[in-house]
Amino acid sequence: MEHYKTLQVFQKFPSSGVFHINLNRPSQRNALSRDFFPEFSIALQSLDQNPNASVIVLSGTGDHFCSGIDIKTLNSFANDTGDRGRSGERLRRDIKYLQEAITAIERCRKPVIAAIKGACIGGGIDIVTACDIRYCSKDAFFSVKEVDMGLTADLGTLQRLPGIVGFGNAMELALTGRRFSGQEAKELGLVSRVFGSKEELDEGVKIIAEGLHMVG
Repeated sequence: MEHYKTLQVFQKFPSSGVFHINLNRPSQRNALSRDFFPEFSIALQSLDQNPNASVIVLSGTGDHFCSGIDIKTLNSFANDTGDRGRSGERLRRDIKYLQEAITAIERCRKPVIAAIKGACIGGGIDIVTACDIRYCSKDAFFSVKEVDMGLTADLGTLQRLPGIVGFGNAMELALTGRRFSGQEAKELGLVSRVFGSKEELDEGVKIIAEGLHMVG
């Protein structure tokens, strides 16, 4: 199995068809670096083509799912060449490049389950809205944070979130950038179930994923 800088890809049980992808920068609350985007696409494509993989569980190492795109990564996209046309075209290409990594979730033919604990902010919401099933623990909290940074949620949230929680709810969350709880995420339909603890989340998702594997 390939080695990644920003991810862990593994099976908990060798005989299982359930594979795990963990965002793996726990000291940065799994913020998304430049390295994440090509690695994530490669990991998903690899599992999509792996005949032994039937279900993918996406989670985060440590206490959080994802705190969004790393500030250093955002700053690298903001570098201005002095030519508005060229700067705009470069930014368009950069955003398309990032979008492709998130869209790789939808392109994957295996069901992808998001298991969310702690923070799921900005780019984290872009990721989970592309997943097939979403669960969270009671401590999870969410925010479409881009508005606070003067940005648009351009990696898929504005396209996918309205279809999940409704247009009005999606616009309110995107325009205010407010933090909302796992329980509210359940009420909005963003997640299907809230588990009482991280341990219960892990165990519950394991049972569900193994059930999907057996059906598959």
